Amino acid sequence: MMRTLLLACALCVASAAQAQSPTDYAAAKQQADRDEASLPASEAGALRDAQRLALDAAIAGCATPTADTSPFVVVAELDASGQVVRTWREGGTPLAICVQKQIRGSTLSAPPRAPFFTSFELSFTP
Repeated sequence: MMRTLLLACALCVASAAQAQSPTDYAAAKQQADRDEASLPASEAGALRDAQRLALDAAIAGCATPTADTSPFVVVAELDASGQVVRTWREGGTPLAICVQKQIRGSTLSAPPRAPFFTSFELSFTP
């Protein structure tokens, strides 16, 4: 009985550790790359479409004629409904910061599992 209880506790701890959010951008980006790569083509397409809508709205709300358009990345953690619950950013321009704030309030398509991580990688060309 005690051995069964210990095994059950160990499984619970392992599951909780696996479900923890990354603590930094690099870990979040790695998880996003893994999660996105695991999607079948149809789900990946739906995710890209949802990202495009969220990004279009964010850029519309953040862009200025003289914005610093240095490349940046925003990683988002989605819950089961597709709501962005946490973000990480690489890049410190005002545009990057504003886009991160806009994405943080977004809802994308519901992912196949939660948490699910996805990234928005932006670079601008003239």
